[in-house]
Amino acid sequence: QLQLVESGGGSVQPGGSLRLSCAVSGHTIQYYAIGWFRQTPGSERDAVSCIRSLDDTIYYIEGVKDRFTISTDNGNHTVYLQMNNLEPGDTATYFCAGALGTAERLCVLQSPHYWGHGTQVTVSS
Repeated sequence: QLQLVESGGGSVQPGGSLRLSCAVSGHTIQYYAIGWFRQTPGSERDAVSCIRSLDDTIYYIEGVKDRFTISTDNGNHTVYLQMNNLEPGDTATYFCAGALGTAERLCVLQSPHYWGHGTQVTVSS
């Protein structure tokens, strides 16, 4: 069983930055694809970025590739999402998710086996 706990959400103005953290426990982080998904009220939960440190594969959706950076600290069992130049359209609840398989598979098929509880990100002036 993989446990995922998010932190780092908050409220920022447009153009600001936040770093989300996902603390991973229960299994060796390297063998799992870990991703960030986001959801707004009334909408589907959509993938944002995914990573698997086993083979250093990373996947980003269009629209965040130049602003967001996903990374893994295997020693601290944590996956980060650095978000820069935030826009009001980035406002959402952000969820950490995990699954066996590649980073691309997790982000494209969007069917993780494990979810965190989410952290709210609000971008507003």
